[in-house]
Amino acid sequence: MNDIWAIVLCAVVALSECMVRVPLIKGKTARQSLHEKGLWEEYRKRFPSNPAAKFGRGYAVGNEQMTNDADLAYFGVVSIGTPPQSFKVIFDTGSSNLWIPSVYCSSAACNNHQKFNPSQSSTYKYTGQPLQIQYGTGSMTGFLAYDTVAVGGIQVPNQIFGLSQSEAPFMAHMQADGILGLAYPSLAASGAQPVFNNMVQQGLVQDYFSVFLSRSPATGSEVIFGGVDNNHYTGSIAWIPLSAETYWQISIDSITINGNVVACNGGCQAILDTGTSLIAGPSGDISSINSAVGATMSNGEAMVNCNDIGSMPEITFNINGNAFTLPASAYLYAQWYGCHTGFSNGDSLWILGDVFLREYYAIFNMAQNSVGLAQAV
Repeated sequence: MNDIWAIVLCAVVALSECMVRVPLIKGKTARQSLHEKGLWEEYRKRFPSNPAAKFGRGYAVGNEQMTNDADLAYFGVVSIGTPPQSFKVIFDTGSSNLWIPSVYCSSAACNNHQKFNPSQSSTYKYTGQPLQIQYGTGSMTGFLAYDTVAVGGIQVPNQIFGLSQSEAPFMAHMQADGILGLAYPSLAASGAQPVFNNMVQQGLVQDYFSVFLSRSPATGSEVIFGGVDNNHYTGSIAWIPLSAETYWQISIDSITINGNVVACNGGCQAILDTGTSLIAGPSGDISSINSAVGATMSNGEAMVNCNDIGSMPEITFNINGNAFTLPASAYLYAQWYGCHTGFSNGDSLWILGDVFLREYYAIFNMAQNSVGLAQAV
């Protein structure tokens, strides 16, 4: 069945008139910057990371859940307005709104980022609708407007987006200016049509996109709207039906090491989230995994001896009858201060972030409400 899906998808890609590539850059994370300044421990205590915060179930109008992930790293460039104003944004499959800083924002986070100036765009339209994005700590407040958004050279006219007037303190340490959400429209604050869905409705691209997160520290990562690049993966594509059509949510059967269940015993739910760097899950399961790989806690991080990486076990995520394995080289981060695992305490809902997605090329198919995963190269 998986091979049939791959053949159908490849045929669709071959017939597609437009495949939009957006290069992604892996920048320095907030955690790295704060560590270098000797401020990480203070920051961690004042603004504890809460990766599951944006997956709350309260979708009140004008509110969107986000998170203060100190490891957000991959971003691409979009432009907004006429003439265009450029911004670095996180392409986030865990949310649905596009928002950027505005010239009306005086928060520290806005002062060191690019800010959109409505008065300089001839295609700008003000809506008057307020917008609030709730973070794990703090929030972004602002308003909604319309303008032309350019993604990978494709012009998307009359795109609704958010403009911030205040932002949570932790955003000051992020390299990206804002967020471009790629989840389902049902999650969008104030009923705002997501950029990708607008592109599809206007016939600019077909209704799927793929994400490749390169292991290279600087180049090669990209989002492809309406296309798949066979050079980014090897073997066949495993197609997984969504268990919910809000986030890109799937069912995991179990998580094992050497065939033994160490987490997700009896099954669990997970989100494929490009906007979260680590893999997050229930604290008991995360402790079990970190213990099984020999990690010890230090300053809120699960640390291991960097010399032991070669002998550390693989971790397997069993999903829809397929085994997706992460070697130690995939789930460990080597920093100047030591090596820590890529597993973080979250909530009952697992989050498969960039640690997982660097190892597996992902195709997000909104037409079929499914996700395709293949071994990345």
